[in-house]
Amino acid sequence: MATYTWKGTLPSGKITSGELVAENQAAVVAALRARKIIVSSIREKPREIHLPLLGGGKVRSRDLAVFTRQFATMINSGLPLVSCLEIQSRQVEKETFRKVLREVMHDVEGGMTLAEALRKQKRVFSDLYVNMVEAGEAGGALDIILVRLANYLEKAEALARKIKGAMIYPAIVVTIAIAATAIILVAVIPTFANMFISMGAELPLPTRIVIALSNFVRHWFIAGIIGAVALVVGLRFFYRSPRGRLTLDRILLRVPVLGTLIQKSAIARFSRTLGTLLSSGVSILEALEITARTAGNQVVQNAVMEARASISEGATIAGPLENVGVFPPMVVQMISIGEATGGLDEMLNKIADFYDTEVDQAVENLTSALEPIIIVFLGVIVGGMVIAMYLPIFKIVTLIH
Repeated sequence: MATYTWKGTLPSGKITSGELVAENQAAVVAALRARKIIVSSIREKPREIHLPLLGGGKVRSRDLAVFTRQFATMINSGLPLVSCLEIQSRQVEKETFRKVLREVMHDVEGGMTLAEALRKQKRVFSDLYVNMVEAGEAGGALDIILVRLANYLEKAEALARKIKGAMIYPAIVVTIAIAATAIILVAVIPTFANMFISMGAELPLPTRIVIALSNFVRHWFIAGIIGAVALVVGLRFFYRSPRGRLTLDRILLRVPVLGTLIQKSAIARFSRTLGTLLSSGVSILEALEITARTAGNQVVQNAVMEARASISEGATIAGPLENVGVFPPMVVQMISIGEATGGLDEMLNKIADFYDTEVDQAVENLTSALEPIIIVFLGVIVGGMVIAMYLPIFKIVTLIH
């Protein structure tokens, strides 16, 4: 497969151009003729060499949110769709994103709808994004849908940033504690051990334990690192399997404090995603399927898929959500009221707003709970080793007196 650049004429007489991935030039011609485009030139595009230090990289959700907000403003001001895409492709900073927008622009010029062009760029535009754009195009309210998308992306980014921010401080402190403990065990303890051995005195039990731990770390340090890496890799592979992911997600939901944060963030994400899709005109079954894929937790995903099956059989969403045990009674009751009154999308957005605030509080609770735990951990480990190594010295001083 190769990428070909082409130029041609639309049935209206307008000259257009674009890029197409195909096996050969004949396949390109056939594809363009199917679109009723008269081809004037085709050439294979030279392969590009990407240097990591010269830009590019993954398109972040924040970049996508900024693009969507600006795109909505331009559409609302009355600019043609292709012109909006061209302007956006010139002003985005990441080369990867710029290339994607150019491909979308060429596809739209070639006669595709915006949703069809976005669907080809799956590495950047999610199913949620594409389906909402498709609903906006069908309903003639693309600018409104794009504003909702921008709001959704901004709030989802803010939620993810809060959770990551809550974990940075504990991760840094624990890393420093592990590094300090390793340095003490490898570099400091052996010096004391040699001194005590030369004295020939009987060592207290805590001192013998610390020396034994130091000898173990020094002799099995590489093996320990390999074992830790193997454990992490093994857990990652286990988590990728359906059974493993379900097992670990269930365990995480039961962890004190952290489990509450995960539960509340999952409810906020579920409510925001489903509410945004429904208010944008996406069908309930399709919206539930997309929401399930973006749930971020296998337990919640299974519950949403059960709700989808329930809806397809003519029942309600609330029943399966109540049975799973993740959604509090208040949330289930509000969803049930939303279904009964025909205002499910508004009710879900209210739930999402409420749980965004709850996530803020859960983050503060997690940080407050971790700080004393980390301090006690450091005091017990580091302080315990220091005391253990000074016990023989105290004993010797006592014998001298």
